[in-house]
Amino acid sequence: MAIERVGTFASTQLLLSQIQRAESNLNTTDQQVASGKLADNYSGYGDKTALMEAARSSAARADANVASARQASTRLDLQDSLLSQLGEVAQNVRETLTKAAADQDATSLMTTLQGYFAQAVQILNSKDANGYIFGGDNNQVPPVTVSDLSQLGSMFGVSGAFANGSVKTSVRVGDNETVQVGLLASDIGTQLFSLFQQVQQFDSGFNGPFNAKTSASQQSFLEGTIQTAANAATGVNAEAAGNGIRYKQVQDSITQLQSTSTVYKGFVSNLEDVDMAQALSKLQQNQVALQAAFQMTSTLNQISLLNYLN
Repeated sequence: MAIERVGTFASTQLLLSQIQRAESNLNTTDQQVASGKLADNYSGYGDKTALMEAARSSAARADANVASARQASTRLDLQDSLLSQLGEVAQNVRETLTKAAADQDATSLMTTLQGYFAQAVQILNSKDANGYIFGGDNNQVPPVTVSDLSQLGSMFGVSGAFANGSVKTSVRVGDNETVQVGLLASDIGTQLFSLFQQVQQFDSGFNGPFNAKTSASQQSFLEGTIQTAANAATGVNAEAAGNGIRYKQVQDSITQLQSTSTVYKGFVSNLEDVDMAQALSKLQQNQVALQAAFQMTSTLNQISLLNYLN
């Protein structure tokens, strides 16, 4: 008659369940150490899943708004440069008219003004990757339709010189915040173009053209345009100031949105990221536990009644 082993079916099943549990724990900690995450699916997070996904969604929305705000910031920065250039043109026009009136000499007045007008047209017809910057909702065609003073002078008013749309571009920089970033060529240039037109029409009219020695009527006209030129320059500078205010607003929004994104991402990280030092410690513990379970099983399988008989 064979001598049976001491182990029983119940003890064997218990050891197998301990091995399975140790293997499961080891696999979990191994996955956590490899990925840096507590789990690789939603079930591993339980009732924290809804909070985690809500925070993740909020962070993504904040990041999207940051991207939009940065595009707006780039646009406003470009507009600031263009408005500064146009402001210099308006200031140069004022100085040119002032000098002609002071010297009572308009020899090169119209040639000089034609050059400044061409600069103004070039600035207002500036483009970026999306189209004409000052075109509004009609940004695929040049917002200024004239190229020289003679064309402008032949118009009844200056409204026909502009082909921009009527809607200014706006950008959402937050869930409840929208900033106007677009400007219209007609808003920026009407005062300055009206001045150019007045001078051109006077030069081609009954009291023109301007020449080396200004007449009494020419002198009176030039002196009257100095304040108009100053007002035009002030108007351009006011547009530049408003653009600067909106630039600061967008920069503040970017800072706030980045902070918001960081907070939400930190919240998600606290929910799903493992404490690596703790995970490594558990990994070692689970490796030892599994090794001990295998060793115990091997030991019990080798024990028989002969071990207890004299």
